[in-house]
Amino acid sequence: MEALLSLAFDKISSKDSTKIKTGLRQIEGLLAQICLSSAQQSTQSPSKHRRSASVINTSAKEDSRPKTLQDLPDDPAFREFFRLQDGFEWNVASRLITTLERLLGFTQTSSADLLILSTLTLLHGTLLLHPPSRALFTREIYMNLLLDLLDSANPPAIQSTTLLVLVTALLGTPQNTRVFERIDGLLTITSAFKSRSTTRGLKGKLLEFLYFYLMPEVGLGLGSEPNTVVRAKRSRSLLSITSGVGEEEEEEDDDEAQKEIRSTDEKQKLLGKYLSNVEDLVQDLRESTPFGV
Repeated sequence: MEALLSLAFDKISSKDSTKIKTGLRQIEGLLAQICLSSAQQSTQSPSKHRRSASVINTSAKEDSRPKTLQDLPDDPAFREFFRLQDGFEWNVASRLITTLERLLGFTQTSSADLLILSTLTLLHGTLLLHPPSRALFTREIYMNLLLDLLDSANPPAIQSTTLLVLVTALLGTPQNTRVFERIDGLLTITSAFKSRSTTRGLKGKLLEFLYFYLMPEVGLGLGSEPNTVVRAKRSRSLLSITSGVGEEEEEEDDDEAQKEIRSTDEKQKLLGKYLSNVEDLVQDLRESTPFGV
């Protein structure tokens, strides 16, 4: 797995768009093998997964049973991937963010836009598979990168996918939400929502984001997180196994996260500075529970 990641990282670090595309496909293939290979294959030993990781086969037999969310934490390949993500050298999310920064410096063409879209899609999946990588977005420079991608100069497809990444970056991480607020993220979102140039489909995505933002906050170590690949407590326990983080250190992190949490009423006041009908959104959120919460 390390060899494959090393090869992919070399490719996406290039200034050649063809090499970047190849590297992104290699990362996609690795994630596909981890997530989509049959449950029967997941019982193989970690060493066998590592030996076969350099040959990616995303096809599945019609009679094979795909892995479920419950299968992943017990899968040797996933555990190996998770372990590698805890270190800077093999962290996929950080490499993808660097790639995005480089791609934004390219001349805006359809091929460059497709590379940005592919990178965002992979970043979204990586943040779901490895929740601790969301801590990267406590840095304002990385959060600003997402806000830059929401600029109206970018195609609606890129803006929509950026919103998915942003939601995942904020999910279960109140610290990241505070960074988002501090660098005028709410202004960026509401300006796009009110803009006449914003497409109807994108406005729907922006509205969904506002509902998400107004939801009660839950830290990764403070409770369950129903809509991620790995539930919070399970990912935290797996992080402890793979990185050697002790319970005492986890409790300290939980205490810090607790201090960062804001209520829906507090966030309603913040959002109200930029949007006039926030009270209606909050009432609708409480009555209809659009996210099943």
